[in-house]
Amino acid sequence: MTFRLLRQELTYRILSAALGISSLGANAFAQDLGDLFEDPSANWLGEESSREAPEGEEGEPLETDRDSFTPSTTVVGTGRTLFESSYSFIQNRTADNSHSFPEILTRYGLTKNLELRLGWNYEMGGGGSVSGSGDPGEEELLTSSARETRILYGLKAALTEQEGWLPQSAVIVQAATPTSGPATATQFTTNYVFGWQLPNDWKLDSSMRYGSSVEEGDHFNQWAPSVVLKIPLSEQINVHGEYFGIFTQNRATNQAAQYLSPGIHYLVSSNCEIGVRVGWGITPSAANFFSNVGLGWRF
Repeated sequence: MTFRLLRQELTYRILSAALGISSLGANAFAQDLGDLFEDPSANWLGEESSREAPEGEEGEPLETDRDSFTPSTTVVGTGRTLFESSYSFIQNRTADNSHSFPEILTRYGLTKNLELRLGWNYEMGGGGSVSGSGDPGEEELLTSSARETRILYGLKAALTEQEGWLPQSAVIVQAATPTSGPATATQFTTNYVFGWQLPNDWKLDSSMRYGSSVEEGDHFNQWAPSVVLKIPLSEQINVHGEYFGIFTQNRATNQAAQYLSPGIHYLVSSNCEIGVRVGWGITPSAANFFSNVGLGWRF
């Protein structure tokens, strides 16, 4: 072995002993250095950095709960606020047409996995609901003079992230309390939503919503299953096709309202979205037609 090789070997052994690393450790040490330069937020002492990546950055996709009857599987992120508002027109079969606005829902991220939800709405006409952020509703035999306002409050919690066949999921627990109009009872709803991001960037989401309600002293249950397929056409535009139903249980006259609904949504910016969806009732107890237009703004 030449003197040059002996010197290189000796130098390597001295450095290895000083740093306390083996030949395998040397590779890890080099990798750590590479990661350190790639991530400026890393700590030179190997401790966790005090700077956390902000939630809901510009590049993070914006998903509102008003996109469809099926809410999104995501929460807004720590310290972020998502404001949603829309207008719904419902052409009822056996009651007066309904108007619902501004369908305000403000979502604030308390933690990474938990958000607070506050909203307000005004309704007039024959009743019913097609809003993904509201409470399930069916046609009610009201007159055109029937007007109602209500506040909405609750929480949404992220449950699981997608991993293989395990879906991304969340649960929404909320209540709607009338502040004016003929209704006086608070309605409680629980909604479990889950879905998968497909390899072609399509997204398949589904939900099951349960709510309790009362009508003229008659207490009954409402179940609202739904499934939606979302397809991106470009970075700004996506379309969807959806099925949802609203079924009553233990009501004097049970109803099974079912709908088919397409929609289109446009990202004005990474934090602002506008969208339109329409739908047709496919059962006698469903409304004949509805339309909904609205926006979502994250800040």
